[in-house]
Amino acid sequence: MVTNDQILNRLESMKDVKYADFQAKLTPGLDRARFIGVRTPDLRAYARELLKSGGYEEFLEVLPHKYFDEMQLHAFIISGIKDFDRCMELLETFLPHIDNWATCDQLSPAVFRKHKTELLPCIDRWLCSDKTYTVRFGIGMLLEHFLGDEFDPSYMDKVAAIRSDEYYINMMIAWYFATALAKQYDTAVEYLREGRLDVWTHNKAIQKAIESRRISPEDKEYLRTLKRK
Repeated sequence: MVTNDQILNRLESMKDVKYADFQAKLTPGLDRARFIGVRTPDLRAYARELLKSGGYEEFLEVLPHKYFDEMQLHAFIISGIKDFDRCMELLETFLPHIDNWATCDQLSPAVFRKHKTELLPCIDRWLCSDKTYTVRFGIGMLLEHFLGDEFDPSYMDKVAAIRSDEYYINMMIAWYFATALAKQYDTAVEYLREGRLDVWTHNKAIQKAIESRRISPEDKEYLRTLKRK
């Protein structure tokens, strides 16, 4: 069994103060004191090491973690759990404690790729949460797993129906539609034509789509005409 103190000592041994300063600037709302400064590749490597050796269960039970780096490590461990039911159990416990966009967006269980049918009702539940980053995570999972061969317009309806005052939810909705314009253009553009998003999210989705290299110049030119005031 690896103790929490041992894990924290390991993280401290990998710290980079300048990187911690950089991360803190990218993650507004979190105090600088919460950043140790462990680089993401090192955190991912340590998560793989813990998954291979085992004995990390105690660490996963201590929530919320004090440090951002601990939250990241927790996310990477969950992302590597190969048993779907166990992964979901750990995920549901972790989600309410996520307090920043970075941890939310880097939480991406690989096992979901093989269990998309079971994943859909979970996403429905997450989209209805009162927790900002649980909703953001749900949208992110629809973006990651259901804009390709498994796409169904009803999934897009669910994202378009979300209304929130939370910046980090609305930004993820915008990213979803910008990505959808690259992958499912004919369907996604109708949501913009019909004005089914709030004005800020609508315009942000167009902005991100125009910045994308996956959308043709002709489509970008048309999207510019759909901007709202």
